[in-house]
Amino acid sequence: MSVTNIVLIGFMGCGKSSVGKLLAKKSEYYFLDTDAMIESSQGKSIVSIFEERGEAYFRCLEEETVDWLRSNVSKAIISTGGGMLVYCEALKEVGKIIYLKVPFEAIVSRMSKEERSKRPLFQDMQKAKKMYEERDLIYTHKADLIIDANTSLDEVLLRISREIS
Repeated sequence: MSVTNIVLIGFMGCGKSSVGKLLAKKSEYYFLDTDAMIESSQGKSIVSIFEERGEAYFRCLEEETVDWLRSNVSKAIISTGGGMLVYCEALKEVGKIIYLKVPFEAIVSRMSKEERSKRPLFQDMQKAKKMYEERDLIYTHKADLIIDANTSLDEVLLRISREIS
């Protein structure tokens, strides 16, 4: 791979973490998950941060994370939260942006009822679908590369590897 960092974007549940972990295992890169980084630094879940401090506070944490990544990280596969690219313009400076595109219906069918219940957005499917459509436009516009991720994990890994080598 000849790219400094690979930044995976996409709607929640599209497979960013799964793809990122496997891609890192098959390369000389290491894996970072921005949501996990924020949870670790705050000592609480993303859901708790939203409930206790609100979205504006969470977006500030995301911006701080992007600033840190930009200054301190290279040779990483970075899985981002679904809204990070929407709210943090500087993410483009962290690395090559790859959009893992999966149709909304496929994302919903991939998740168990239990998984959906843990994600507040999926309590209102119309709202979730609307957000998906809005973000799809942003992801498509800002991505350096769009990968159809509505296929097997092996196929997604192969497509990304081909594109970034």
